[in-house]
Amino acid sequence: MTSLFDRAALAALLLACLGLAVLNWLHDHPGSNPWAPLVLTERPGWATARKLDALRADAGTCRAFLQHSGLADNPLPPQGEGACRREDRRTVLLAEAQLSPQRAEATCAVEAGLAWWLRHGVQSRAEAIYGSPVVELEHLGTVNCRRIGGGDTGAWSEHATGNGIDIAAFVLANGRRIEVRRDWKGGGRDAAFLHAVRDHACGAFSTVLSPDYNAAHADHLHLDQMRRPASWSVCR
Repeated sequence: MTSLFDRAALAALLLACLGLAVLNWLHDHPGSNPWAPLVLTERPGWATARKLDALRADAGTCRAFLQHSGLADNPLPPQGEGACRREDRRTVLLAEAQLSPQRAEATCAVEAGLAWWLRHGVQSRAEAIYGSPVVELEHLGTVNCRRIGGGDTGAWSEHATGNGIDIAAFVLANGRRIEVRRDWKGGGRDAAFLHAVRDHACGAFSTVLSPDYNAAHADHLHLDQMRRPASWSVCR
């Protein structure tokens, strides 16, 4: 007859085995492990959104992501004053594509978001739709000391601190160019590609505004890393 002690020992053994199995599973699925640092090569999981949000909240966590992912990091001295003071200022360096113009300055969170978006959204869709990777992102700028809408009142734009970037076109390795203004409503695979990468950007950035939002965004995808309560995001 099994004693109470034996049953307790068996239960403890089963719990230990279960715990070990969970730890092994989390080790093999870092995207679902909230304690594992985010790395560019990991497969996205249920914890990925929380990890990406942590990059926006803390520059140190963001820099660690760049380091763990083997991405170049080129910090620059702080610059600017008042609402346009840029404490987190760096040259954006991407491993899988180049920016055009090349000299783009932004926050670490924007650089990390671009790297994640390229690896897990843009390139996979480019390969699936065109059979060719994206080698260049054409942009309209990152830094602009202004308020939203360009007026004298109202909230400051995320561009004021370099916490956003406007993407206007994608250039593929085969020479094909997909332009937001020309191709967003054109139908066919170019429009399908643009809508797909817009949708995926909504996971890598806290704000994504496309031509579907308003006429001011007819020629670009606005991507920024604005911090909001409860990780609330905007995707239009």
